[in-house]
Amino acid sequence: MRIYLLGFMGCGKSHTGKKLAQLLDCPVIDLDTLIEEQAGMEISEIFAREGEKSFRLREQKALHETAKSEHLIIACGGGAPCFFDNMNWMKKHGLTVYLQTSVETLVEHLLPGREHRPLIAALSEEELPLFIEKKLFAREPVYLQAQIVFSQKIPFENIAEALKEEIEFISKA
Repeated sequence: MRIYLLGFMGCGKSHTGKKLAQLLDCPVIDLDTLIEEQAGMEISEIFAREGEKSFRLREQKALHETAKSEHLIIACGGGAPCFFDNMNWMKKHGLTVYLQTSVETLVEHLLPGREHRPLIAALSEEELPLFIEKKLFAREPVYLQAQIVFSQKIPFENIAEALKEEIEFISKA
């Protein structure tokens, strides 16, 4: 089974993906890392040189390449399900899991190191919460189409274990 981890940047898709891959004994791919490897440059460079539209096209191409593997966890970029037909495509080709996270937690995770994230690099500490709130409001209707909506209300280090149980339950149903 392919498992697509979705959610806003900073919700822990990469971290949870690595832990979940260990628990399920399968490989994990970070979609943004795959795009960077294919492009030979960082995401921020792609945005600066080519713009968001070019990045989104690269993202869709990389996403479609994940269908080549059967047993895989894919940590998607925050915007991946929101462009083109990506959400429907992921639901057709695997299990989609939305890691639902509060604005407060996202701010806490994103504030340090925001300069490495093109969409928030120029935002001040005061501007960041409002940006997240607005962007999340726009994206959440897409995220909520996921087959599993996992509200992260437990300690961060226990999320992968709880998610594994939910995935196994759904797989047996």
